Amino acid sequence: MPVALKIFITAVLINNIILMRFIGLCPYIGMSTDVKQSIGMGFAVTFVMVLASTATWTLYNLVLYPLGLEFLQILVFILIIASLVQLVEFYLKKAAPALYMSMGIYLPLITTNCAILAVTFDNITYGHSFFESIVYSVGVALGFMLAMIILAGLRTRVRTSAIPAFLRGNPILFVLSSLVAVSFMGFAGLIK
Repeated sequence: MPVALKIFITAVLINNIILMRFIGLCPYIGMSTDVKQSIGMGFAVTFVMVLASTATWTLYNLVLYPLGLEFLQILVFILIIASLVQLVEFYLKKAAPALYMSMGIYLPLITTNCAILAVTFDNITYGHSFFESIVYSVGVALGFMLAMIILAGLRTRVRTSAIPAFLRGNPILFVLSSLVAVSFMGFAGLIK
């Protein structure tokens, strides 16, 4: 199996950033109220994650590492991510105002979404090539979207179910998320 395919499948299913690593839970819980919002947020995160990975990998390998400025990595990566989120926000405000309004506070929160920052660090830590970093970031973003869509689907089912009072609201969401995470553990032996 090609290395890029292994990286992609691992990022989407085996090491899903939300369900296996528990990174990026704020937009996962907040924006998974319906499938349409989850897809919109997933595409916004995908766009920012891929661009951030591309920009940070390039800047790290061509500027920071050769000049011995690796200690600036966190600061530079956060500035790049914040700039890209602003671009996405401007675009959505003009192109999809309904989606922009439905995202509310969660769109600016992509700036501080630890999943995006984690992917940029993972690309450096894992020693991914430029192409592999793009494949990895697309895989992580699609895994993020998949987890959000699954939770959105479960939330629509929960709305019509009899839930005990002490589990209503966020508690049932975390119970559902843990059950989905356990089911994703079944993918652990998929790639050797």
